[in-house]
Amino acid sequence: MARRRQIYEGKAKVLFEGPEPGTIVQYFKDDATAFNNKKKGVITGKGVLNNRISEFLMIKLAEIGIPTHFVRRLNMREQLVREVEIIPLEVVIRNIAAGSLSQRYGVPEGTALPRSIIEYYYKNDELNDPLVSEEHITAFGWANTHDLDEMMGLSLRINDFLTGLFLGVGIRLIDFKLEFGRLWEGEEMRIVLADEISPDNCRLWDLKTNEKMDKDRFRRDLGGVEEAYQEVARRLGILPEGGPRDLKGPETMQ
Repeated sequence: MARRRQIYEGKAKVLFEGPEPGTIVQYFKDDATAFNNKKKGVITGKGVLNNRISEFLMIKLAEIGIPTHFVRRLNMREQLVREVEIIPLEVVIRNIAAGSLSQRYGVPEGTALPRSIIEYYYKNDELNDPLVSEEHITAFGWANTHDLDEMMGLSLRINDFLTGLFLGVGIRLIDFKLEFGRLWEGEEMRIVLADEISPDNCRLWDLKTNEKMDKDRFRRDLGGVEEAYQEVARRLGILPEGGPRDLKGPETMQ
């Protein structure tokens, strides 16, 4: 099969033209970045694991009525998704103080927050993805109040569900990032969950030891990054038999 036309390449994924109109093939890379692309590296097998983990979580969320762009996994590194108009915002849901929240406000890492906090960041690498308010979002036309209501409602439902799911396998969901898109079906539009959910964009700590099981191991040079991603997949019951096998190149689909 001929190589598909590449649409976009990001830090962790490559997007290709899909086999049918309105679809895109999402290819997961092993490349890892941190601090807005200032730190770069490779996490062996990450793309395979993130593909499987994100597939598993997207399917589980769809089962409780969360609309997503996910269609199906195609092979070890690729999945088929619906083409959506990405809203240029990162929605971050925080349950436990960590990362930039701890740094900004001097809250010790690991402090339980009185309630889940939702933050919005404008997706722009050149500006280092700045924290923005709802006033900024609506004033600059990135989303309207209806979009924000939809995204907040979906984010809280996703947080409730994933918190329980991860607790069931001995993992604390500290915080995580979501992205949403507008899915157009004729004249009708709806907001759907897009991108991925994986240890790349979630902070996951072991419930008993607080050991980090996510990309913070790469950010902070803690070592054992591949093993942490594998352990998340193992606990979810989806580690590929024989470990994270590879797929050489995005030329073909199964």
